[in-house]
Amino acid sequence: MISFYDLKERAKDLKEYTLVVYFAARDKRTPLHVRLIALLVAAYALSPIDLIPDFIPIIGYLDDLILIPIGMEFIIRLSPPDVIADAKAKAAQVSTKPVSYIAGAFIVGVWFVAFCYLTQQVIALF
Repeated sequence: MISFYDLKERAKDLKEYTLVVYFAARDKRTPLHVRLIALLVAAYALSPIDLIPDFIPIIGYLDDLILIPIGMEFIIRLSPPDVIADAKAKAAQVSTKPVSYIAGAFIVGVWFVAFCYLTQQVIALF
């Protein structure tokens, strides 16, 4: 049985592996459609804010454990092998990961819109 700690560690490992996707997306040899998908996946993974916050037990890490690996696998399969190899080498040299504040702002916006919608629905009930 997988423990909560194991899920948490897997989520951390996945976020670190997003550097590979990040560098692959910035490589000019990567096709444009793959670069756009990679930038979206990397922005979500590196965002300081998740759609489902990580402090919510188990469910908070499920988005990291499902969405990010699926996106990464898709990107890796569509990217040229030499680009992925170069991206892995660059990721190994980086000591800190970049943070996507734009993606964070987008996710805050999604939460805000959801909150406003739910508030409007509750008010409409009364």
